[in-house]
Amino acid sequence: MEILRTFDIIDLNCEKYPRKDMYGGKQDKEWITYSTEDVRNHINWVSYGLLSMGYKKGDKIATISGNKPEWNFVDLGLAQAGIVHVPIYPTISTEEYDFILGHSDVRAIFISNKTIYNKVSPIAGKIERLTDIFTFDQVEGAISFREVIEAGKKNEDRLKAELKTIKDSIKPEDLVTIIYTSGTTGNSKGVMLSHNNLVSNALTTSTAHHLGYGNRAMSFLPLCHVYERMVNYHFQYKGISIYYVENMGTVSEAVKEVKPHLFNTVPRLLEKIYDNILAKGRSLPWIKRMIFFWAVNLGFKFRLHGSSSFYRFRLKIARKLVFSKWQEALGGEVQVIVSGGAALQSRLEKIFWAAGLPVIQGYGLTETSPVIAVNPFRINEIGFGTVGPVIKNVEVKIADDGEILCRGENIMMGYYKAPELTAEVIDKDGWFHTGDIGAFEDGKFLKITDRKKEMFKLSAGKYIAPQVIENKLKESIFIEQAMVIGENEKFASALISPNFGLLHDWCSEHKIQFRDNNDLIELPEVIDKLNKEVREVNKSLGEHEQIKRFRLVTDEWTPQTGELSPTLKLKRNHLMERYKNIISEIYYGGEKENNVLSRLKNGISGILKNLPKF
Repeated sequence: MEILRTFDIIDLNCEKYPRKDMYGGKQDKEWITYSTEDVRNHINWVSYGLLSMGYKKGDKIATISGNKPEWNFVDLGLAQAGIVHVPIYPTISTEEYDFILGHSDVRAIFISNKTIYNKVSPIAGKIERLTDIFTFDQVEGAISFREVIEAGKKNEDRLKAELKTIKDSIKPEDLVTIIYTSGTTGNSKGVMLSHNNLVSNALTTSTAHHLGYGNRAMSFLPLCHVYERMVNYHFQYKGISIYYVENMGTVSEAVKEVKPHLFNTVPRLLEKIYDNILAKGRSLPWIKRMIFFWAVNLGFKFRLHGSSSFYRFRLKIARKLVFSKWQEALGGEVQVIVSGGAALQSRLEKIFWAAGLPVIQGYGLTETSPVIAVNPFRINEIGFGTVGPVIKNVEVKIADDGEILCRGENIMMGYYKAPELTAEVIDKDGWFHTGDIGAFEDGKFLKITDRKKEMFKLSAGKYIAPQVIENKLKESIFIEQAMVIGENEKFASALISPNFGLLHDWCSEHKIQFRDNNDLIELPEVIDKLNKEVREVNKSLGEHEQIKRFRLVTDEWTPQTGELSPTLKLKRNHLMERYKNIISEIYYGGEKENNVLSRLKNGISGILKNLPKF
């Protein structure tokens, strides 16, 4: 059957891919699965239940929840009833909740648990239009999701014809969702996406790999983000069973239980996996440690084409002795890992491929539903260090200033209640201005170099692309996060949040004592160690790009503490304000201040010399 709207995917699965485990989720530490028929019933019951409560086509309802089958029941239940879904991150600030819930005009919210309910209900109580809060878990004072389902069952016969009429009236170009971008500055913008935006992207990207009916995927990136949500439609379109992990802290346990064939991730999580594996390798006995790092160094030399027979022979040994353990740690059956959301370090791309864990990297934005380009799982169509070829039915051109422009059926309907902001990013010819800087390699592979608004000039007029340098810095196992600074200054510097776990181990290994992290970052040995890491990065940079000074900070940057967005991007303005004293010290408390004092001393000395003698 033809898939035109998101909810058409359910009938496709029931007809073409019937299975016992269309969705899986954990309840009380046990995996509960839902068959294709179970899924269809729950989606219909959500629609009937909400219609019986007075909700109607055109209303807006939010979800604030981790990943679970119930999220999908609500998502598709809303879609087929013509109700607009507003998914919201569970980890944002109360100020952001206040803005989004008010701006989006939602009439109700589905919330996952008591913790989120306690955070959101005081805000929701002040919004007149917002009348109901439903919860997936039992929470006192809230309407249980179970009540919605029971209302749906009770009213099914009465509302069946009405729901069919609504479904038949919904067109592919109709609004299905408003997704608020996790902007790194200012208020989030509500991106309006149609059924066709999401469905066309799901169908087009489904050709990027060979997996399908009979395979398992694991979903742990937030479903409220367009990337994971669209790929979930993509999985369902291909008949892949999806197992949802609500708590990111349980991913390592869940992956061994589910044994997925594929999953989506972001580069930061791959970096974490790699760092953890490396930390374990460093603790191995001497002989095993030597073999481990021999395999890692071999992996960094991996190439898709042209490897010698001797290299392939050594790689086969490395996979048997070392990399097989990496595969086991990810369940032992992974065939494809999809990475998006940010640039993936090329060395990680190579090492995971060498380990028999192929990573395909893509690129897009919320406003592009989201995928613009992707490396498909076909050796001749993959470009390491790039985000791959542009997908079918999407056009890309590079503007004179290097900005990536995109046009096609994936482009959003616009920003909610903000036509002037929409006009700023979509020109009269329909080109969406991504704000990213990029170029084509070999005339085929799109490569992203930086965000246009994040590039800055040094006082000498030289441009700095901070993301490129930051990614290079994060290749060091001792650097967790870094932010490159220096706009209108003479040279580039960096704020570095170290990997304290590894630094503690390193200090223990070298018998270096410290009281706490405040003490640690002041130790000459630690500063010298990080200085060596920075100098190594500087070797690969142009003279004006090199990091001349850096400062270590004791804070670990996370979305919860405000330094990162929910999609793990640096909130640069927040960081600049938070560390303004350190930044001032870098540029005005060191060399500049010393020069001023020196000139002042010389001037005073000169004055004294020229004073007449009495």
